[in-house]
Amino acid sequence: MFKSKFLNVAEKNDAAKNIAQHLSRGTARRREGFSKFNKIYEFEAEFMQQKFLMVMTSVSGHLLEYKFPPEFQWNNCDPLTLFDAQVIKDCPDDKKNIKRTLENEVKTCNGLIIWTDCDREGENIGFEIIDVCKKIKPNLQIYRAKFSEITAVSVTRALHNLEQPNKNISDAVDVRQELDLRIGASFTRFQTMRLQKVFPSVLDRRVVSYGSCQIPTLGFVVERYNEINDFIEEPFWKIKVNHTLNNLSVDFVWDRVRLFDQDACQIFHNMCLENRQAKVINVITKPKSKFRPLPLDTIQLEKLASTKLKINAKETMRIAEKLYTSGFISYPRTETTEFPKEINLGQLVSLQTSDPQWGPFAARVLADGPSPRKGTKNDGAHPPIHPTKYADNLSDNKKRVYELIVRSFLACCSKNAEGQETTVTIEIANEKFSANGLMIIARNYLEVYPYDKWSSKEIHVYQSGQIFDPTSIDMVEGKTSPPNLLTEADLIALMEKHGIGTDATHAEHIETIKSRQYVALAGEHFVPGVLGMGLVRGYQRMRLQLASPELRAGLEAALRALCDGSERPADVLRKQIDIYKNKYMKLQAEAEQLDDALAQTLNVTPAAYTPTANNTFRSSTPVTKCPMCRSDMYLRRKKSNENELYIGCVSYPQCKKAFWLNSIVKNIEVLPNSCAVCGPNNKNLKFEWSNNSISHLYPPPYTGCIGGCDSTLNDVLGVHRTSVNPHMNPSTNPSSSPPMNPRANLPMNPHTNPPMNPRTNNPPYTRTNSHTNERTNNRIIRNDSTDSSGFVSDASTGNSTRNATALNVGDNTIMCKCGQPAAQYTSRKQNENAGRKFYKCQANVCDFFQWGPPVDSLQNTNETPSSSSGDSVGRSFTFSTRGVEVECNCGWASVKKTVQKEGPNKGRLFYCCSKENRRCNFFQWADETTNSGEQLANNRGRGRGRASSGSGSGTRGARKCSACHQPGHFRNNCPNNE
Repeated sequence: MFKSKFLNVAEKNDAAKNIAQHLSRGTARRREGFSKFNKIYEFEAEFMQQKFLMVMTSVSGHLLEYKFPPEFQWNNCDPLTLFDAQVIKDCPDDKKNIKRTLENEVKTCNGLIIWTDCDREGENIGFEIIDVCKKIKPNLQIYRAKFSEITAVSVTRALHNLEQPNKNISDAVDVRQELDLRIGASFTRFQTMRLQKVFPSVLDRRVVSYGSCQIPTLGFVVERYNEINDFIEEPFWKIKVNHTLNNLSVDFVWDRVRLFDQDACQIFHNMCLENRQAKVINVITKPKSKFRPLPLDTIQLEKLASTKLKINAKETMRIAEKLYTSGFISYPRTETTEFPKEINLGQLVSLQTSDPQWGPFAARVLADGPSPRKGTKNDGAHPPIHPTKYADNLSDNKKRVYELIVRSFLACCSKNAEGQETTVTIEIANEKFSANGLMIIARNYLEVYPYDKWSSKEIHVYQSGQIFDPTSIDMVEGKTSPPNLLTEADLIALMEKHGIGTDATHAEHIETIKSRQYVALAGEHFVPGVLGMGLVRGYQRMRLQLASPELRAGLEAALRALCDGSERPADVLRKQIDIYKNKYMKLQAEAEQLDDALAQTLNVTPAAYTPTANNTFRSSTPVTKCPMCRSDMYLRRKKSNENELYIGCVSYPQCKKAFWLNSIVKNIEVLPNSCAVCGPNNKNLKFEWSNNSISHLYPPPYTGCIGGCDSTLNDVLGVHRTSVNPHMNPSTNPSSSPPMNPRANLPMNPHTNPPMNPRTNNPPYTRTNSHTNERTNNRIIRNDSTDSSGFVSDASTGNSTRNATALNVGDNTIMCKCGQPAAQYTSRKQNENAGRKFYKCQANVCDFFQWGPPVDSLQNTNETPSSSSGDSVGRSFTFSTRGVEVECNCGWASVKKTVQKEGPNKGRLFYCCSKENRRCNFFQWADETTNSGEQLANNRGRGRGRASSGSGSGTRGARKCSACHQPGHFRNNCPNNE
């Protein structure tokens, strides 16, 4: 029986299979998991000085992916909001079975060993596996196996030298993935939705994508195409001297090379013709070497396969991955061009000596001793690409790619080609000409490496001072020629030079611009398509760098800094988002220039652009932070009623927090600047009203915020300031002085009523805890009955019987668990605690509760009884507290609300639990109550007492089922439900 069991996870099934076979020495037992493509292998292994039961399985690349919540679908939001919207990392449906396998297998394991590829993506996939497994078993031991080839020696060495995974490298991939999602989605949606309308006949069903790597790659193709189109040919003239003797022709090149002035060249030519004798003034013979290739890295593999084998980069890497997982070659994604000292090159060369084609050459290399050149690049992760096993049963392109890798490896371990070069310089009429000859002495690496050419060039034997008559002296005319269009190898070289993508992603980006039809292949050369050309021209007209390499190169440099720990992920993310967000806003503002550029390349007249009107409007700038989850909250319109505005959390549906605004609000513009009092998380808002009922206090257009600096404005809007800021004391003003209203210093008419609740035409100030009005220094009573449920509290319901009074902060202050002063309430239940004070969290955030002193001890206090009427003098606004209430199932006073949802019950009043959190399921229609309930419905005072019938009894009416409206049962057990 084994004491411990380890779960081992590789990046692909082939890798898992071969690693298991090597570690088990061929004794691994296979069984099925939930994914039919990812098998499970069991075996025993000994490491860390004990035996373990090993379970080896695999994923299929990335297990998790970043995406936006469902509410950020294409037509549901302004693309600009995607720069700041919440993103979630989740398992896609096609990987769910792989995830289930991991969750099931890790339950019985003590540790986890990550066997993914040892590069950035592999490290990130490893952390995805870790995250999934740790949710099932938090105390799991985690290890990382580092290897560069799937051979018995390599994987065994990795098992005995386990390391810890590198979070910095994984973070770099997370940042890159999130940026690619935000940047790609925002630009792609904007371009697609606009251009489909402007060019419906051409682009109606086309996705016009943008990617921070693919568009700069397109930019290289367009730039070369433009260079060729803009190229102007120029004629030139040169003098050519030929000496032919015994059928051996030697051409001498003019030292001036060429002249662009025909008359000047004609003068030199005439001089040479007048004095035709050539004199040898110098003969130099020296050794010449042709260097063997450097050890093979990914870039060179892709370029060689593209130019010599005519296999594109994407297919080359697919084949190389297959050869790697099968154990034939080392890891094919590497930037290293120098073999580490610990690699036994002689053993690797000896594996190839049995091959009939290159075996004899490998034997000579082995006899001389392998001596590869040392390159200048080393990624510190993997050695150069090399064969790890001899293969004689491969076919088609697999065989060709494997052969290229073997020949490259043997050539780099061999010797340079050696030759003898002779340079002869002659003089005719004081003009110098030269010719070169080459004699190859030893071909060396060229014997096995057919991808390089080096030919002998024979010339006559000349002696210094020798004089001879040239066979011909001609003036030749020519023209300058433009550069060639880019080949795939040229494009990869440019991407590497400018830092676009990595060696692992170059092929992918090239394939993307081909599939989007931004470019096409003309033979071996890339030609831009009309859509790709139009996009790049449009960006250039707006002077955006979207098609230039500088932006992406800066990001790649930042990602490298993340890997070595010199940058923080949040800093890189914020900086890059800001850069691309500014570019997006400029593109959006000057989009007509993009239309014009595409109109020229597409040869189509653009249609007038009309933005799509939809009821899912959402502000591009967040209004405030969600008090529940701290995500951004945005201004939105209700889908079923575009005239109804609310401020909703971006994390919906995970977080359902929302502030529904009263109908007095006609329109709101979210301004870019923040409130000076409430801080950077609260943007200033410009309000327009639907009527003039509050224009005397807030002349439109009025600028303010909902953060709590103006509590009166919050009451008008129906947004309680402690709902926006849970730790704000509801009975005191903010510590900072609010912005002054122009009318604030004017004396208030004591007979002037406060602003009316726009939904009820009743004053909004109904809460009995009072505070100083910023505008008038008068005492007001506030209404806090609006909550986050999406319904609007009716003004006639009054407050709960537990009316909170925040305590003055002092030595005797009672604090809740949040560290804030607790709110004081009065119990109205008819039991032994009736009238007794108690304390709760004023923001309903924590579960703090504490009874106050017994009711008898409060008789002599100065506190006004909750049942008494308020003073009606001009310095304070109060309302009659003689009223009624309906209790919910919690024993709390219920709150009356109005149905806002479209349907037969719209506008109908009902009662429900008044608590914001942990609400009970109490529900009762207001127009279906008994006599006491009817009195409540008609009572316009602010009730604090129990509902009373006409006779003054405290008996409550019998409750009825909300489904059939009959007494004696409730909706959940209604017999009519069947």
